[in-house]
Amino acid sequence: MRDAAGVRRASIAGVSIEVDARLPAPVSEQLRVQIITAVQRGDLVAGTRLPAVRRLAEELSLAANTVAKVYRELERDEFVTTEGRNGTSIAPQGTGPARQAQLAAAAYASRARELGLSEQDALAIVAAALSAP
Repeated sequence: MRDAAGVRRASIAGVSIEVDARLPAPVSEQLRVQIITAVQRGDLVAGTRLPAVRRLAEELSLAANTVAKVYRELERDEFVTTEGRNGTSIAPQGTGPARQAQLAAAAYASRARELGLSEQDALAIVAAALSAP
């Protein structure tokens, strides 16, 4: 979506992304920095799926190659993981136990989706497991 001033907007899992070709920074860098910032703030958490390259490119009125380049750079810097046809998602961040827990949570979320569980049911299962002795 583009406003009257030429700012292009999209949403990734409820996080607003904006690019403006009038700014000195290239739109690819604006997109990359906004995704990284959202990950670091905790707005985009491990396992969150990013839109398909073509879809995000259309929403931001960018070339698909521009978005693909950003996704490749984010993967190189370990902010996202790409799983072929399963798409691109936010990678676990940090080190040690927190990163291991994020990896386990991402695997669980993926399996819960495969099984057709609702988010509410999947979270209830985790809550029960965490409160078990």
